[in-house]
Amino acid sequence: MNEKFNETGPSGNRSRREFLKKVSIAGAGVLALQFADGTEIFAEVPEYVLAPVDAVPLKINVNGVERAVSIDARTSLLDTLREHLDLTGSKKGCDHGQCGACTVIIDGKRQLGCLTLAVMCDGKKITTIEGLAAGEKLHPMQQAFLDHDGFQCGYCTPGQICSAVAMLDEAKRGDASQVTQNLSLTVAGKLSDDEIRERMSGNLCRCGAYPNILEAIKEVHGGAKV
Repeated sequence: MNEKFNETGPSGNRSRREFLKKVSIAGAGVLALQFADGTEIFAEVPEYVLAPVDAVPLKINVNGVERAVSIDARTSLLDTLREHLDLTGSKKGCDHGQCGACTVIIDGKRQLGCLTLAVMCDGKKITTIEGLAAGEKLHPMQQAFLDHDGFQCGYCTPGQICSAVAMLDEAKRGDASQVTQNLSLTVAGKLSDDEIRERMSGNLCRCGAYPNILEAIKEVHGGAKV
């Protein structure tokens, strides 16, 4: 392999990582090119290429902090959180609203970040996985997931936890689910395993940690160790 592109090459030679970092500044308005002889050129990218189409200024409250962004009106909330606000806890799984990995809490209700336009969130309060903990103190649901090993690869975990937190609030409000036996009775009491499974069915875990996720949610719901 050419030493100039070896990540552990001698001092003074370009590493692959360094080269990629320079190329990445294209997103900041500069295009970097390197030729075979090692020479490189930098050229400004025209502003009209970088400017988002239909850019709109937006202020959204995320985890108790008002954040200002200027984005394409078609940008999803998920991409806004990850690409513009550096809140990468919310994961992009299917990007089609089918896996639940991007679940966040908006005004107390769980929503899919990939199917929600950021411009729809103006004036709303958004809570992501980063906003659940109080400083170093984890949210009870986060702690329960740790205690019950409710994750394996961890990719779906942020969405699972946000969904579980909002789901229990939904139950407290008396919202019914597909398996609620008696719609005339509130379901704010103790949720059965089937109720929890049904209410969490929109969040998929490809590792199959469902039994542990169920135990973690039951512990928080019951307020006692399972």
